[in-house]
Amino acid sequence: MNALEQLAVALGLAGLCGINLYLTVFATGLAIRMGWLHLAPQFSGLELLGGTPILAIAGTLYVLEFFADKVPWVDSMNDAVHTLIRPLGAAFLSIQVLGDVDPVFDVVVGLLAGGVALTTHAAKAGTRLVANASPEPFSNIALSVTEDVVVLGGLAMVYQYPYLSLAALVVVLGVIIYFGPRMFRLMKTRVWFAWRKLSAPASDKSSEVSAKLPPHVDLIFQQLTFGREKVAWAIPCVSSASKQIPGHLSGWLVGTEAEDQTVHFVAPRRGRAFAKSLELRGYKAGAESRFLTENLVFYPLQKGQPKFVFQCDRPRRGLVEKVATVIQERLASTTEVRDDSMVAA
Repeated sequence: MNALEQLAVALGLAGLCGINLYLTVFATGLAIRMGWLHLAPQFSGLELLGGTPILAIAGTLYVLEFFADKVPWVDSMNDAVHTLIRPLGAAFLSIQVLGDVDPVFDVVVGLLAGGVALTTHAAKAGTRLVANASPEPFSNIALSVTEDVVVLGGLAMVYQYPYLSLAALVVVLGVIIYFGPRMFRLMKTRVWFAWRKLSAPASDKSSEVSAKLPPHVDLIFQQLTFGREKVAWAIPCVSSASKQIPGHLSGWLVGTEAEDQTVHFVAPRRGRAFAKSLELRGYKAGAESRFLTENLVFYPLQKGQPKFVFQCDRPRRGLVEKVATVIQERLASTTEVRDDSMVAA
């Protein structure tokens, strides 16, 4: 059972290293140095963490990360730098937990520990990217404090109840893997929006609305409309989750020359493309500026109807406002025609 217990401790520490490597090393070393943690003989390899040089280095780096982790976008840059450092540190720490064992077992556990640390690191980095979409710093501070509490609590569980910590780690990894594809799409779009904001300023100048779609997107659109509709305008965007549309899909919002109240969202994806026609009767169109994005929003005028939000990069501010105006004018004119018909009847 000692081998299983060592594996549980090694992987538990690896998961915590993916969240905060320096706090994991410093807290463990300090607990050993102060006599708060009495290591079983099979964990004697961890005694080196109580040495003065390691405590000094880990403590200094933790203090630096403590402050960097609470500043929006600085925390994401810090996560990017540690994408390799945390898994490597986790692999080294897990090998120290194993002590003198078969070198093959060392390599296998080291690889597992690196993978576990990379998974928890990716979950942390993705969560921070979501929080950084809002310019206020309070969410970053709350997340940073929560992560430190999780690491300290996790360390206590790993050393006192290693099997329970292993079970908890399996559950956490399962949740991360399940939501992984969505988290990856979110991270990709957030990074792209941030890059676009930094590379080009938001412009109020309206450019010409394009009526062309990329060939692979046009094919999806023609299949959706059975080739009966002609594109009047098209704008690249990213979807927000609603009852009818999944979130974080990169695609195109398309309007046609037909005098109706319908727009179409098409998103090419590997495997199976997504396409949806949205009936906007009973909606109002508008443009909203956010920290990273310019949003084209369809507000429901009746309760119970979903709200649709499509995010565009900041340099397209003028284009988003122009499209919102075009759609709202069509919605208003169609409503007026319908009302006149009812009066005539």
